[in-house]
Amino acid sequence: MTGDSRGILYPASLPRFSRLPSPEGIAALVRWFWIAEWDIAPGRTSRQHVISFPASNLTVEPAFVGFAGPTSRRSTRDLTGGGWTVGALLRPAAVPHFTDAPAAHRDAYGPVQFPRLHAAVVHAMTGSEDATGRHLQAAEAFTSWFVENVPTPGEEGLRANMMADLIDTDSSTVRLDDVAGRLGVSARTAQRLAARYVGLSPAAMIRRRRIQEASERLRNDPDSDIATVAADFGYSDQAHLANDFRTVLGLTPGAYRNASSEHSPLE
Repeated sequence: MTGDSRGILYPASLPRFSRLPSPEGIAALVRWFWIAEWDIAPGRTSRQHVISFPASNLTVEPAFVGFAGPTSRRSTRDLTGGGWTVGALLRPAAVPHFTDAPAAHRDAYGPVQFPRLHAAVVHAMTGSEDATGRHLQAAEAFTSWFVENVPTPGEEGLRANMMADLIDTDSSTVRLDDVAGRLGVSARTAQRLAARYVGLSPAAMIRRRRIQEASERLRNDPDSDIATVAADFGYSDQAHLANDFRTVLGLTPGAYRNASSEHSPLE
């Protein structure tokens, strides 16, 4: 399990949440599994705010299996009562198994028909009183389903994975030309890979990483200077950072920093 909360805008308001690494056998298909469980007091609501990774997710909830396409802005979900969700953060190479047009699913979440996956994960999540045990069993059920149903990716899919890894882990990658040059492909090829396997442009993927990293810095270091944060994450100036924050998060860096220090788990 990992305590990594990157992408979660207000970790203090999280319900029980864990991320489990993907087993080696499906590492080219799933980046990790994530599991949320909650039990909110009657009459209360826990609003979750997320700036998602530039990727799609396959999720299992008590009532259905869902497919969530890539997001272009922050997303929210209001949690009430008791419940859970088990999700797989998909690597780009897995996406064509679920859709030929990931951009058509942008900012959308809807049910898909995978009854065997649903039954296996529900059984795991309801079969043990031990949280760690049921989380591991749910991840194992998900893994088995992927092994049986999603084919091993080909060369192009693996190249799309390499592109996503490069953008997500190399903070010096700030332009399309950086992506193309380090992959050894043309800019047009990099754009085509992103369109087919992600549903966002390389520029949008880069912007997502920078906003995630900048928001994490502002949240964890409330005394940090916003202009310095902008420079550290490759922005030309503070105004550029502020524009990205307003576009994707709907608030300024300063407003986010204040909100993250005051945010209450229950609203």
